[in-house]
Amino acid sequence: MMKSRSFRLLTFVLVLTALRLPSFGQTFTPDWTSLEQYKCPEWFRDAKLGIFLHWGPSSVAAVDGWYGRNMYIQGHKAYQYHVKTFGHPSRFGFKDLIPLWKAERFDPDALVSLFKKAGARFVVPVAVHHDNFDLWDSKYQRWNAVNMGPKKDIIALWKKAVLAQGLRFGVSTHMDRTLSWFNTSRGADKTGPLAGVPYDGADSRYADLYGPPNSEGMDWPYLPKNAPEAWRKVWYDRTKDLIDKARPDFLYFDGGIPYVDVGLPLVAQYYNDNQAWHGGRLEAVLALKKTKVSGAYREGTCVQDLERSKLEGIKPEPWETDTSINKPWFYERNGVYISSNEVIDMLADIVSKNGNLLLNIPLMADGTLDEPSARILADMAAWMAVNGEAIFATRPWTVFGEGPTAIKEEYSEKIKEAFTSADFRFTTKGAALYAIGLDWPKTGSQVVVKTLGSGGPAGKIADVGLLGAPGKLAWAQTADGLAVTLPDRKPCDFAFVLKIRKAG
Repeated sequence: MMKSRSFRLLTFVLVLTALRLPSFGQTFTPDWTSLEQYKCPEWFRDAKLGIFLHWGPSSVAAVDGWYGRNMYIQGHKAYQYHVKTFGHPSRFGFKDLIPLWKAERFDPDALVSLFKKAGARFVVPVAVHHDNFDLWDSKYQRWNAVNMGPKKDIIALWKKAVLAQGLRFGVSTHMDRTLSWFNTSRGADKTGPLAGVPYDGADSRYADLYGPPNSEGMDWPYLPKNAPEAWRKVWYDRTKDLIDKARPDFLYFDGGIPYVDVGLPLVAQYYNDNQAWHGGRLEAVLALKKTKVSGAYREGTCVQDLERSKLEGIKPEPWETDTSINKPWFYERNGVYISSNEVIDMLADIVSKNGNLLLNIPLMADGTLDEPSARILADMAAWMAVNGEAIFATRPWTVFGEGPTAIKEEYSEKIKEAFTSADFRFTTKGAALYAIGLDWPKTGSQVVVKTLGSGGPAGKIADVGLLGAPGKLAWAQTADGLAVTLPDRKPCDFAFVLKIRKAG
């Protein structure tokens, strides 16, 4: 009997080895059916909040999030600023901006500490944006932050700081559309003293930065429609190099899978490698978007990402919103910022619907935060210290919430919802039900949560408390709802949280 068991165990081990399977894992193959076996890891379900970081050479100009493209469009504000500040783009191009990005005050440990206090459970720096400049020790791209500009491996420094503080590390890559995005760099002024003089992107010496000449046209800044095989290989090689060196648990493409012929093998390899990094556990999150202009998407193969948008209701599988506290993503010295109150309300709404928030914080060129960014992070930290238990490691309830303010699933550059004291969002954890009130009542001291009335989905309620407030609350459950008398003094700024214990 012992020999038989030993033989079966040995056979099992040999089969695992032959298939290159990590222990107790699975092998993904480069096809949609295989990728549909993906399961979102628990760490992401629990995380709820991540910090996104758009930072690079465009931060030097600090006037436009798509500076590298728009500085070559005559009449655009980025073009006008560039000509006035640096010179004409036929003489001083985006390539010449790179040496000016020094990151001289970059302190990743201090920044990650602030992100963690604000509630972040994962951090996602942009590793390469549409400008084609790699922020790691890139094997296939000479235009990188180790060779030029900061002369530092920015991604490696972020990773070291993030992991040291017990957070999950991720990266995003946006270079799939460089081929068409940078086509403006091969143009020329149509009017003026330098009309017809080519911009520096037309110089073949810089084709590995601006991309080679192609048929995509000047007005198409999205995924190339007819990307040649050589470009698809460039995308694969550099993305694979990034994954191999950064070993991220979170990977973000700015759209769907860019090029399916090389994209599906890369995604399958990423999932397989991630299991190997974690002893057979799949800890990988790949964030993809449903989009008509930037790659392929199939439900169940990844985590759905909604850029600057939210869902109207609960989605059974985890999803995320990525958005920014400012409009242009990269730092802009005259940028318009959303308020701390809007950030908290947005987070509560997203979490109540089984989502996570990936919140972009723009860094200035030197690697520091401006005053609005620092203030928002500090406000988030103060709010989380009181109410974090209603956010982290929670799950959606039977309904996501109630109130008069409608949410539409649509792209928006700003947070449009103005929530009222009648708007609530629900989360659960263990035996606790949390009702997050999105605005403190401006008159009176009583709120009514209609969904929690007798005969409702919560059943009979045994106790109600207010996070951050000592003592007991006066409350009553009737057929009309749960009526709660709030204290005269708020326990925190912005949203407040009722912690509810159901009878039995």
